[in-house]
Amino acid sequence: MGNVRLVATCLFGLEKLVGEEIDALGYKRRDTIDGRVYFEGPMEAIVKSNIHLRCAERVLIEMASFEARSFTELFDGVKKIPWERFIGEKDAFPVKGHSIKSDLYSIPDCQKMVKKAMVERLKETYKTEWFEETGVKYQIDFFILNNRATIMMDTSGAPLHKRGYRPEANIAPIRETLAAGLVKLSRPRPEVTLWDPFCGSGTIAIEAALIMTNTAPGRYRKFAAENYPWIPKKMWQEAREAADRERTLDTPFRAIASDIDPDTVEIARDNIRRAGMWDYINCFTKDALTIRRDDKRTTIVCNPPYGERMDTVKSAQALYKKMGKVFTKLSPWQIYIITSEEDFENIYGKRADKVRRLYNGMIRCNYYQYFKKDDSARHEKGKE
Repeated sequence: MGNVRLVATCLFGLEKLVGEEIDALGYKRRDTIDGRVYFEGPMEAIVKSNIHLRCAERVLIEMASFEARSFTELFDGVKKIPWERFIGEKDAFPVKGHSIKSDLYSIPDCQKMVKKAMVERLKETYKTEWFEETGVKYQIDFFILNNRATIMMDTSGAPLHKRGYRPEANIAPIRETLAAGLVKLSRPRPEVTLWDPFCGSGTIAIEAALIMTNTAPGRYRKFAAENYPWIPKKMWQEAREAADRERTLDTPFRAIASDIDPDTVEIARDNIRRAGMWDYINCFTKDALTIRRDDKRTTIVCNPPYGERMDTVKSAQALYKKMGKVFTKLSPWQIYIITSEEDFENIYGKRADKVRRLYNGMIRCNYYQYFKKDDSARHEKGKE
């Protein structure tokens, strides 16, 4: 097999970061649309992308792409794919997918047609009328956009945000992939402490430590494609060994994970240990509104409570107002805050230096970035 055409899916707003990660791995980007980055590379790209991509949700093999305005075109396009090169007679091949702005809008009907075309193709190869589907599972994914169908095979299995260090999460946890994106956008440096004062499960601090130690996010977990017989087992072993050699465990970087709830802090501590990042993260109980600046260079990256119901929205807004009074005095510390509150800047009391649209799952958020030095904060501290 020569170069493989791949698709990395991600949360909306993280496409640029995923593209940069693909570039860093040495693979060629082909196209980028909302929530997807198309690229290509040798067979090992399947392995390395799953192990190393921090901000992607899945890595899929692009099997084919073609116009599909009718079920006949969808059936014919899928049947042309040489499925027998990948799927054995007893293997499972469930189908799922999405359709956006296309004539074929019924997902169940599209699923049935893709499945039917695959069965017809494999029936010709294996000379059978029935497939037991008890072997290796190959999840097939279709994506129809503007009447163009892309047929893919999932290689990740569980989404890539499931690193394996967070079996127990607190209420409304942030995805690991988004946390990694928040950290990257804050421009972390070895000599600058990163502090999450609303740490919850500890995800932001853990992802920061993984990034700064160059620890591959998929180092400890398994992937669906490890069961595919046409990808050598040795390739996975060698990729993991190489990832271990590339770690920079002697970094001076340190993170702080704190929260007002002691029970939450205990969960975060367990996750930090499980991630192997205990040496790099100081985790303790503290009210975020009692933070005072010291001489250490620090960047705050946080995901404070949003509030989904009216009563919790009001409490979240009250918190943001208090945060503004405390955090604006911390300059030259840099502050990065993600929230779904559209009026955040007015409530917080200060216009952000930069705002970036991101999604936390299906929740539309803004990432408010305060990185310019505020001389008024320094004068304010001198009065205290």
